[in-house]
Amino acid sequence: MAEIRKIAIATGTRADWGLLSGIARALAARADCEVTILATNMHLSPRYGNTISEIVADGFADPVRVEMPLSADTDCSTVEAMAVCMSGMARELSRLRPDLIVILGDRFEMLATATAALMLRVPIVHIAGGEISEGAIDDSIRHSITKMASLHLTATEPYRRRVIAMGEAPDRVINTGAIGVYNILHEPLLTRRELEESIDFDLTDKSVLVTYHPATLDDEDPAVRCKALLDALDRFEDHKVLMTYPNNDPRGRLIIDLIEAYAAARPGRVRVVPSLGKLRYLSALRCVSAVAGNSSSGIVEVPSMHIPTVDIGMRQRGRLCGKSVIHCGDSTQEIADALSYALSDDGRRLAREAENPYYRPDTLDVIVKAIAETPLQTLQTKKFYDR
Repeated sequence: MAEIRKIAIATGTRADWGLLSGIARALAARADCEVTILATNMHLSPRYGNTISEIVADGFADPVRVEMPLSADTDCSTVEAMAVCMSGMARELSRLRPDLIVILGDRFEMLATATAALMLRVPIVHIAGGEISEGAIDDSIRHSITKMASLHLTATEPYRRRVIAMGEAPDRVINTGAIGVYNILHEPLLTRRELEESIDFDLTDKSVLVTYHPATLDDEDPAVRCKALLDALDRFEDHKVLMTYPNNDPRGRLIIDLIEAYAAARPGRVRVVPSLGKLRYLSALRCVSAVAGNSSSGIVEVPSMHIPTVDIGMRQRGRLCGKSVIHCGDSTQEIADALSYALSDDGRRLAREAENPYYRPDTLDVIVKAIAETPLQTLQTKKFYDR
């Protein structure tokens, strides 16, 4: 009988769990794998929807809670929260002694988790390395985790080459495609009526889905940036607007306060939902005319639904994009112009015809096989690869 592989999966937000949940379920279904979920950060916050409940609903009845203070959202408080997260992760990893840990992306709580795993010599499998987002500190975090990790699962071939250029051995860097794209194409989604009942909001054929995060390397007040977006949305009064909360990066609460006030002043036309979760988010994509904001989802997943994305500002600058992604500056006029094109016949036709560079048909199988079957002894040490 094959030895059981003990796999820890770290998750801190609704967004990364939406990407990881299918992977976690597929691994847990294997007889040779034992999966433990380490839940931290926004999952444990009532303000952000207590999304640990989504982990439980996905079949993981007892996720490990790693507490992380969320009482403030300044730069200093974020560093202090990372220290608490690192300490908690170290305790749990010491107790669990997994054979490896799966970490996705570039969030600050994942940097804390990766540091704890590195110091405890728990091999790291990193999903979504090699990407670029020049407007956010996430960019540096992502590359830091790459150098801590022993196995890399990238979303495109250019990202695979970039990870190799950072000194990672080619046989440990696998282009899997983006798991979010796979999810869109394989998840059973809600009907429009089911979605509307769930969010208590009627969508029309003219609707826009908006998610706007702080651009952590932008010196401008994120509330000022977000206000420009809201002013642009007011130029499209015949369109409904469904908005979700930003993540809890520094100064994110400024955006939350602003969008809540905006929605309260426009009942019936604007609805704010703290967290849609994976199912409702993907279902909403099928119902709206366009997506606007500065989330990576608009670049990676949304093009597979063949609707336009208006990508605002510098936060996602540098990411590989399909032709359905329309980039614009931060001013109200620039955003309004981009939205006008996205909602036009030409913009919608372009989105229908555009290909998604993040698509690969066998993404889930490739990821699960790599995590479950890569020989553990090859992950204990690594050498710098000079091309």
